[in-house]
Amino acid sequence: MGGGSPTNEIRRGRPEDAARLAWVHLRTWQQAYAGLIPDSYLDGLMELLPDRTERWRRWLEEAPPWVAASDAGQIIGFAGCGPSRDEDATPSVTGEISGIYVLAEHWDTGVGRRLTQACLASLREAGFAEATLWVLDRNVRARRFYERGGWLPDGATKDDARGGFTLHEVRYRIGLHHRVPS
Repeated sequence: MGGGSPTNEIRRGRPEDAARLAWVHLRTWQQAYAGLIPDSYLDGLMELLPDRTERWRRWLEEAPPWVAASDAGQIIGFAGCGPSRDEDATPSVTGEISGIYVLAEHWDTGVGRRLTQACLASLREAGFAEATLWVLDRNVRARRFYERGGWLPDGATKDDARGGFTLHEVRYRIGLHHRVPS
């Protein structure tokens, strides 16, 4: 596990990053969710690359994510954050990390932690008192990662039906006075 080169830069995504972010997004789904969602779905994800690239162009204009770049400048992960999208959230109080994705060859190198720190700092600066995120209930690796960073499940669950299967997710929460360990 891990072993990728250390990242030398955490920065905001830029319009010219759209194609690489789209590819990283789809590839990390294939890596992180192998064995958790049907292979038939994961195997077909790269067919979505042109559409996903266009979506990323729009997303980069609306709310650029934090991106992690390798020493060579290649994007190896990203994290998005902003106001919570949950119906039970108080908009001025609760922010959300909408996703953290890092290529598998860069797991266990600190990239995910640094992206999390960037998101939490952004949410704190925006005035949020707490943050939430959603994670697949069976994604033990991700759940351990969040729990090591001080996140706790808050009891909320949701189901996301797509492509002939359902994703079962649990919500995690953290107070923004909490600092992610370095």
